[in-house]
Amino acid sequence: MEITEIAKQMIDYSQGNLHDINHFLKVFAYAKIIAECEGLSIRDRQTAEIAALVHDIACPLCREKYGNTNGKHQEEEGAALAKEFLRGKQLPEDILNRVVFLVGHHHTCTGVDGPDYRVLLEADFLVNADESQYSMDTVRSAKENIFRTKTGTALLQSVYGVL
Repeated sequence: MEITEIAKQMIDYSQGNLHDINHFLKVFAYAKIIAECEGLSIRDRQTAEIAALVHDIACPLCREKYGNTNGKHQEEEGAALAKEFLRGKQLPEDILNRVVFLVGHHHTCTGVDGPDYRVLLEADFLVNADESQYSMDTVRSAKENIFRTKTGTALLQSVYGVL
């Protein structure tokens, strides 16, 4: 399955929610940039890119069920939704399972066990910082505590002026 086809299907899945669509497309773009510039393997790049597209798949359900899109609720609900959404999309089983894991952990900054996970965290933060208007103190803290890749750190510095 082509990643662009997954993107198109996620746009359809989002049923016209422009915020959700714009969010996952921006996270996807940052993930693609970081993964490619960091020289991740093809498998890790594909995994990070697919995870970026589906990482917030639980947001509509969370809004309905909980009245918010709290990150922990997204993780709890998202893994099963991502697995169902990606089933039958001709993904290798290891990539499917890894994407499901990443969706279930994309707000957990501890226990990062691979470059695909790191890329997703950094890309999502880059977008969330803007959309949620994080303070510069929060951005600086993320630079110290979340960002590890040279590319992600450089993007954070370029976009937010953090040194």
